[in-house]
Amino acid sequence: MRKLLILTGLVASSALLVACSNDDGRNAVDQTQDKVAEGVGQVSASAWGSNNPETYAMSASMGDMYEIRSADLALQHSSNDKVKELARMIKADHTAASEQLKTAVGSAGVRVATANELDERRKGMLDNLAGADKAGFDKAYLEQQVAAHEEALTLHRGFTENTDAPELREHARTVIPKIEAHLKTARELLANVQSTN
Repeated sequence: MRKLLILTGLVASSALLVACSNDDGRNAVDQTQDKVAEGVGQVSASAWGSNNPETYAMSASMGDMYEIRSADLALQHSSNDKVKELARMIKADHTAASEQLKTAVGSAGVRVATANELDERRKGMLDNLAGADKAGFDKAYLEQQVAAHEEALTLHRGFTENTDAPELREHARTVIPKIEAHLKTARELLANVQSTN
């Protein structure tokens, strides 16, 4: 727990420096919150979600829910056709993954549940997206997508290596390629957006 607190503090400090030095039209506080959320997400995905079926199912379902809602925001607020195309793909794939996870949980033979609502961290990320100005929206969305998909890969890969719940392991294994594809596209689009600003 002490290591987690130290790591979270370091992430928060470095994120504050990054956010304060960036001027891309986004509020420095929102940038800092997103950077801290990124670090906390990676730590929780690797520490808690990688070997516990209940935590895995909750984290994976919450990740899908966040992806669907953030894609909806991108479809409403982005004026970039490629960003919208990515958002449509993410929404479709994570909607399917969410349904597949529910099926896997139902047949897993272990007592686990999926999320009904987002945690405060992900709600804050969505609030930051909803509040981003038009000039900064695509960058904010893509930065969040890179972080969220890196977190998802940590979660799903770790779970496939550490679990003894075969149905859930199979689910994790099958969603990894789509997450990798989303991450690759988000990184490419982010590089394009950053080079034009």
